[in-house]
Formats: sequence, structure tokens, C-alpha cells
Amino acid sequence: MMKIIKVNEDVCVLCHLCEIACIVEHSESKDILKVFKREKPRPIARCAVEEDKPLSFSLMCRHCDDAPCVKACSNGSMHRDERGYVVVDEETCIGCWMCIMVCPYGVIRRDERRQKWNLSTKCNMCPDRDIPACVEVCPNEALVLGDVVECT
Repeated sequence: MMKIIKVNEDVCVLCHLCEIACIVEHSESKDILKVFKREKPRPIARCAVEEDKPLSFSLMCRHCDDAPCVKACSNGSMHRDERGYVVVDEETCIGCWMCIMVCPYGVIRRDERRQKWNLSTKCNMCPDRDIPACVEVCPNEALVLGDVVECT
């Protein structure tokens, strides 16, 4: 069964380690020092820590069952991969940003590192890993893998 990252905002301590782990995981070197000292342009985090005192949490794609971003994508770049997760094909994305406009969670971002145009990017559940980098690094288990629930 497909798993999704679940957030427990009660134990998030605003450490931003999920963002750092995401940046490193999506870098060329996969080395934290090289990423932050030498890689230009640096990858962007596909999650974002939000704070609304007293709560804080990491916000990322929910991989919705009835994903509006997939429906809005005019050329199929936003699609479900073989694991069932909603992903962006960065090779075919044309940067129209319809997916950004329709995402109910505001988690699809413009990747401004590209020379030609700004493409869409989002959480891809770290396809080369058993456990996504953000979940693995979270010190308080504010991020955990759990069963999929239907997005509303």
C-alpha cells in the first residue's frame, strides 16, 4: 500500500531539518557541506516549515487521490508515477504553473534554477530511498510515514 508523510504539529520544534534534508537529497553531491558551500544554484526544499504560534509544521505535497494539479497540467508533466505518487516530469514541464494555481495546499513551487524558464517542483517522496529524507531526519517524529487518507 502507498504511504504518505503525515505531520504531527504538536511535536514539531521548528528545527528546519526536513528542509535541509530535502535540499541535500535533491542535490548533485548529496553532501551537506558541498551543497551549501559549493553547489550553485542550490536545489530548493520541496517542503516548507510553517509557523503559526503555538503550532509549527512541515508542509508538503499530500499526493491527493483526485489531484487537481494532475488535471490542470496541459501536457501531462504532472502525473502519477509507478508507485502512485504525484510527480513532475521536469523534462517536459513547460512552466505554465497551472499546477501551482490549483494546488489546495500551496506546496508546488517554482524552481527558478532553470535557465530557460521556471519549472514546477514538488515533493516526489524521494524515489531512491525507502524512507523520505525529511522523515528520516526528523528528531521528534513530527513527520512519519503512514497510510494514505483521501484529500478533501
